[in-house]
Amino acid sequence: MVESNWKLYMIRCGNGHLYTGVTTDIERRLKEHQAGGIKAAKFLRGKGPLALAYSENVGNRSEALKREISVKKLSRQQKLLMIAEATSH
Repeated sequence: MVESNWKLYMIRCGNGHLYTGVTTDIERRLKEHQAGGIKAAKFLRGKGPLALAYSENVGNRSEALKREISVKKLSRQQKLLMIAEATSH
């Protein structure tokens, strides 16, 4: 059976930077990033506090990775617009 509960997420760092990733469990993944351990993204180490800024359901792992690549290609302004639109609904 193919997993279809993958999610794309963006984390806002303490310095305002945005980090984009994919996971099946956003809560667990955010805790891993905040802990700064071996499972944390190197980009996020020492950049706390970290806060979930955006998330969306994206289907299976393949779709999630494709969506992650497309979002990472967006400008900062485009990402901020995505976050603003999601929080205004």
